[in-house]
Amino acid sequence: MADQIDEYFDTALELVKACGNLIKDHVSGCNKFELKSCDIDFVTEIDKKVEDTLIGGLSKKFPTHKFIGEETVSAGAKCELTDDPTWVIDPVDGTMNFVHGFPHSCISVGFVINKEPVAGIIYNPILQQLFTAKKGKGAFLNERQIYVSEVKELKNALINFEAGTSRDEERCKVVRENFKRITTTGHGVRTLGSAALSMAMVALGGADAYFEFGIHAWDIAAGAIIVREAGGVCIDPAGGAFDLLSRRVLCAGTMELAQELAKTLAQYYPERD
Repeated sequence: MADQIDEYFDTALELVKACGNLIKDHVSGCNKFELKSCDIDFVTEIDKKVEDTLIGGLSKKFPTHKFIGEETVSAGAKCELTDDPTWVIDPVDGTMNFVHGFPHSCISVGFVINKEPVAGIIYNPILQQLFTAKKGKGAFLNERQIYVSEVKELKNALINFEAGTSRDEERCKVVRENFKRITTTGHGVRTLGSAALSMAMVALGGADAYFEFGIHAWDIAAGAIIVREAGGVCIDPAGGAFDLLSRRVLCAGTMELAQELAKTLAQYYPERD
């Protein structure tokens, strides 16, 4: 199985790198976009081109594999995760950043077997950051092995935190409350506008933890395996087991920090994927 995963991974990586050129062509921003769920949830032609290229290339090479893609689901496809080998794809994570020319957007591709992420690729082509991981083989940034931080207490932790792309008032109230709790308790707060890159920063040890409510499987599938292979943990924000379809995530360099953060957060439970 390890040899097969290597083959799957290598094929996906080649496609991801090729798709990165589509994003690099818009380094100053992309002023053509459409609205999705609300006025701050965008999709561009590049999102669609990248997803079509990835799914087309992977399905041609591995016809029995299944796919969950952000734009495919947005267009009406069912978000269904089985035990079968499944590619979970966000073609441009951080589309708001991409539209504005803020250089923190990426292609995120997770490979899942038996509902567990076993390989992941997060690629920011503008800043040339390539985060990768395969189960049992460590996590890497541009082929250099990376590790999470060892911070165990919230008072010493730098937390990645996202406002998200929803105007839902209940969710916004929880976002504001958690911002207050973290800024008064933690070391500091950072927001990148990309769930995948926020998780990659935890894997790198640049941030100590990240949490978000309202994300989707395609935002976090690659990040989950990269964080874990860097030595970190991924759990539910209330402290339970990580669930890829729950639209909730908390990852950290240490379980101690993850559990303290879980006890600190106001909780929000969006509809599942």
